[in-house]
This record gives sequence, structure tokens and C-alpha cells, in this order.
Amino acid sequence: MRLLQQPNDGIAPLVRGITSAKQSIEILIFRFDQREIERALASAVARGVVVQALIAHINGSGGESLRRLETRLLAAGVSVARTDNVLARYHAKLMIVDGRELYLLAFNFTSQDINRSRSFGLILEDPQLVQEASRLFEADVTRRPFEPAVPGFVVSPLNARRQLGAFLEGAKRELLIYDPKISDPEMLRILHSRRETGVDIKVIGRVSSSGSSLTARTLTGMRLHTRTIIRDRQQAFVGSQRLRELELDGRREVGIITADPEVVSQVAKTFQEDWETAQEVVTTRAVEQMTPAVPAAKVAKRVAKALSNGMVPVAPLLEETIKVVAGEHAGLTLDAEEVESSVRTAVKDAVKKAVREAVEAGTADA
Repeated sequence: MRLLQQPNDGIAPLVRGITSAKQSIEILIFRFDQREIERALASAVARGVVVQALIAHINGSGGESLRRLETRLLAAGVSVARTDNVLARYHAKLMIVDGRELYLLAFNFTSQDINRSRSFGLILEDPQLVQEASRLFEADVTRRPFEPAVPGFVVSPLNARRQLGAFLEGAKRELLIYDPKISDPEMLRILHSRRETGVDIKVIGRVSSSGSSLTARTLTGMRLHTRTIIRDRQQAFVGSQRLRELELDGRREVGIITADPEVVSQVAKTFQEDWETAQEVVTTRAVEQMTPAVPAAKVAKRVAKALSNGMVPVAPLLEETIKVVAGEHAGLTLDAEEVESSVRTAVKDAVKKAVREAVEAGTADA
């Protein structure tokens, strides 16, 4: 088993996997803008490899780009199928090469996810897991029911809640979690229960208000786009499910729980490095606890003034966001949902900075 770390590894391992194919490639796509991967798939067809793509029926506002991708792949000789619409989304990302190598990814086939985001993927050759992924792919292509049969292969909405709940409950000492926002009530209950028994829980990402007592920090320097959990430095979950009700119960998501010591060690090391540079999440409760003598209205006034006067440089953040989403390609059609997400993150970062500075100023005044 090998670990992919983004943005470190980039696109090269994926292209190498496609180039190495001798017989078949099965690829499940939610978002896609990587023309180099597209060209590699077309080249595979040209040398006689059977390439089958299963493309999400919808991915928010990017439906048109998916339909254009379908047209291009069909023209290149790729067999294209579209996911069913019985689930809210088909959000999984995976690729199977020659029925022997599985690429299980937490990131999409996009420049933003691969080059500008913290994310992980696994490349594995375990026959049971590869066969299980192939069975799932075939079931979703033919729109037939699928029944998970291999422990550690986590599939939403079929067994993800049970497997991830048990995974969290099994923690004895520590849980290190990457998650954009933890909000599922049952998963939060488990986390609180583990914390009460002495388990050290760290979250890079966010938690809903009901989980605000958990220690969380915000990733800096890059976008967070992974759902990863390290348990007791002995096992790790990598996949597309975050601990949110919709992704556990209403969408197609896929992940893997592994005890591979090298993979677990690498992910834990990266988490620790990210944790050391991450920023503490500033919540309303935290502001009140830090500065009981500073009225909330005063803090709000300072924040508004800082933003309106340009003290917090929102414009440069937005400019960088556009570069992240559009890259260097002039005339590129932007995905509205990706732009919205990136702009929202940029503005949040600016506001958080203003809040911190306002709180510090208020404390100094007091």
C-alpha cells in the first residue's frame, strides 16, 4: 500500500497508473479538469485498453462541465456511464487498473484538489479490496444493489455509519481528525464520550456548535479537502466521507480503514506538522472566554472597521483564490460552486484575522 499526499505528489502517480494499464481502467469521476489525465485515458484506449468511466449525474453547479467531459471521453473511445440519481450525490473518487490496483482518493481529479489542497489517497493491491471496489463500480454502472462484504471497505450509505462509529469508539488514547466540518449528532456523541474517557482528540477543520468543546484548528496555507482519521497511531481511515449525516446516510462515498504502519505513520506525521501551523478556531464562546470585559458589540465594530478600511486585505485573498480556481488558463469556464467555496474560505480567513486582531486590541484596551 502506498500513500498519496496532496499537494506534495501532484498528478504524476495517477498518470503513471493510467500509462501502466495493459487491459482495463475503471474510473469514477465527481469533478474533473485535468486534461493530462484525460489525454492519458485516450492514449490507453488507443493502445487497446478497455477504459470505462462512471461520471456523477450531478456535482452541484458543475453539471455542464461533466456533460462536456462525457462527450470528449466518448469521442476518444472511452465507455461512459452516468451514476443513478437515487442518491443525493455520487461523491466517491476511485480508479482501478487492470483489476489489480486500486486508487482510492479523498481528492477529485482537479487542479484545486491536487495542487492547492491538503488531501490523501491510497494505492493498494490487496486482492480483496480491489475486487470489492470493482464489484461496487460494476453495481453502480449497472444500477444494481451492492452489499459490502469486506471489513475496512467503507461505503456510504451502506455501512459507513456503523464502521466509522465503531472506528471512533475503538480509540483508547488518541484521535487525529481531518474533517471540513463534523456535524453528525451520533458521531459527536461518540467523540465526546471518548474525550470523557481521556482520549486526546484533535480536529483540523471545524465542528458544529454542539461539538464546540472539542479542540479544533483551521488549516493554514492551503485548502482542506480530505476526510481522514488516525486512531491511536495504529490505524487510519482515508476516504470521501466526512462525519456529517448526509455523507454517511445519503450519498455514495467510499473510504478504507487500514493498519498499514507506513501509511499510518506518514499520515500522522503530516497531521502533526499541519497541527503545529494551524490556527485555533475562534468561536463566539472562545471570544467570550478570552475577553469577558470586551463587549461583543465593540469587537464587531472593530471587525467592520478593519474590513471597510482595508486593514484586512480581502482583495489579495480573492485574487489568489481566482488564480487557484482558474490557474493560468485564460478563458477557462469556472465552476461556480468551486469559486463560491474558495471565495467563502478566503473571506472567512480575512474575517477571522480581523476578529483576532479586534479581540487582541480589546484586551489591550481593557
